[in-house]
This record gives sequence, C-alpha cells and structure tokens, in this order.
Amino acid sequence: MQQLRSTSVLVVHLLLIHFSTGQSKLIGSSQPIMATVGDDIILPCQLEPAVDVAAMTLEWSRSDLIPRFVFVWRVGLDLVSIKHPSYRGRTSLLSDELKHGNMSLKLSKVKPADEGTYRCYIPVLNEASFVELVVG
Repeated sequence: MQQLRSTSVLVVHLLLIHFSTGQSKLIGSSQPIMATVGDDIILPCQLEPAVDVAAMTLEWSRSDLIPRFVFVWRVGLDLVSIKHPSYRGRTSLLSDELKHGNMSLKLSKVKPADEGTYRCYIPVLNEASFVELVVG
C-alpha cells in the first residue's frame, strides 16, 4: 500500500511539474454555441495536450448566477449539493472522455434562462476557458 501511495504522489508531482510549464491549455469554442429551447447540447472544453482529468476537480460555472456552479466534479462525483437548482438533473460530463482531457458539459432540455457565458475551469492547473451559449 505504501508503494502505491508513493507512486501516486510521484505521478501527481510529475503532472504538476508538467502543467506548471504553462503548456497545457483549456480550449472551449471561439464561436457561440447556438441552441433552441428543449435541445440537448454540448458545451465544449478540452485540455490540450490531452491529459486524464478524471481524478481532478473540474468546474463549470456562470458568474451571473448565485450559486454560480452549473456542474462540479470532485473525486469522481457530481457535487449536486452546490449546483444551481435550475441545473440539477440537466448537466453531466462525458465520463468516458475525461481520460482524454475532454471535460465538455452536456446540458439537457435547454431553457431560455440558460443563455450566457459559461466558464470551464480546472483549479489545480488554474486553467479556464469560456463558452457562450445563445438560446433562440
């Protein structure tokens, strides 16, 4: 068990060294994502170069909301308790894609109130990307 713990610490340390070089970037969408009321859509967010982000804390938020969180992934769990009530049961990540650095957000049953600027963020890397959603 101690061997595994030491190896895990080493891997995390090496990842942090890699990320601290400033080479990793979160890529969203330079164009607004267009949606119609009732659509299921994907808000893109990809870590480049691709690194497994499944064990990291991942946040999706909107600064104009209180609470601001649309989706928070921590230790492999969707933290529903801190999510804005209007997004409960409507947001998810593509869990199979996390290992490829893809933390795109699936938003189901789009409402007019969903329109706005979304922030995709990885706290440990201090990397953020923004995606604009336009609902028509």
